[in-house]
Amino acid sequence: MEIVMGIAALLAALFLFSLFSFKAPNGSAAMSGLADAAIATFLVEAIHKYVMGNLFGVNYLAEFGNMVGGMGGIAAATLVMLRMGVQPVFAIVTGLAMANLGILEGFIVGYLFSFLAPLFKKYLPEGVDVILGVLILAPLARLVGIFISPALEVLMGTLANMITEATMLSPLAMGFLLGGLIKMVCTSPLSSMALTAMLGLTGLPMGIAAIACVGGSFTNGYIFHRLKLGKSSNTISVMLEPLTQAHIVTRNPVPIFMSNFIGGAFAGTIAAYFGIVNDAPGSAAPIPGLLANIAFNPPHTLLLATVLAAFAGLLGGMIGHKLYKNLLAERVPLQQFADG
Repeated sequence: MEIVMGIAALLAALFLFSLFSFKAPNGSAAMSGLADAAIATFLVEAIHKYVMGNLFGVNYLAEFGNMVGGMGGIAAATLVMLRMGVQPVFAIVTGLAMANLGILEGFIVGYLFSFLAPLFKKYLPEGVDVILGVLILAPLARLVGIFISPALEVLMGTLANMITEATMLSPLAMGFLLGGLIKMVCTSPLSSMALTAMLGLTGLPMGIAAIACVGGSFTNGYIFHRLKLGKSSNTISVMLEPLTQAHIVTRNPVPIFMSNFIGGAFAGTIAAYFGIVNDAPGSAAPIPGLLANIAFNPPHTLLLATVLAAFAGLLGGMIGHKLYKNLLAERVPLQQFADG
């Protein structure tokens, strides 16, 4: 029952996440801004605070990483608004109003105020629009952020706790299911960084998600190479950052997502077996996941888990390739592109 509830919580989050990304006005752009904010804050915090600071004893970087890690709300509001084409001064002042608030509060306020900010430029004279805009937007954004914060903390905390409790009670089963699902999200036009940042996942679930994305990179590399999806540059790019190849992924979802679930599930199971933990929410991507894990795990354990996850990802790609070629190739032909 705990596993069912944990997976149900993740699927509910994925449904809402997908619905917003594909149906909300500029939803995809807003999610890209949220993913950027996760990298700019949580990844920097993980590397500088925990690795360079706590591990290597560089106090300045430890303090710097801790400071940046607390600016998720500022980064989210600013980057979401910039991604949505809002005038930079309005994006900055709205972002600054999110000081000491979470990344999800910043995301929601940034998205909502992206529709409000252009009205100042539209209806007020030049010069006056900026002055009145910054004076009105800043306190109003702060008020909205403070108002929605308690409910968001309860909602996201409940979802994250359900996933965490299920993972701790049944780590291998959740490693398989969570790893497979997160790797599919990592490769889709959605953002696994944004999803894990919104949920605030930490500990073993975040470790599973990070390792699944790392191991699943080899799944993507194998499946792109064997199915000749693009050139060698496309194969390298999809291994480093799957979102760069969204145009190929969305045209060939069946072999890619099927292989990704298998490879991510295998890699996630390995992460659960070795007890890989990660306290940097929002680092569920190949490169951020690889780097952030260094801060929270013994080096020899992490190295062994990562190497085995890479082989697991390759195995997942091989199995997915065989299944597609033997069972689905005739019914679901590949879609290639004129540029490779």
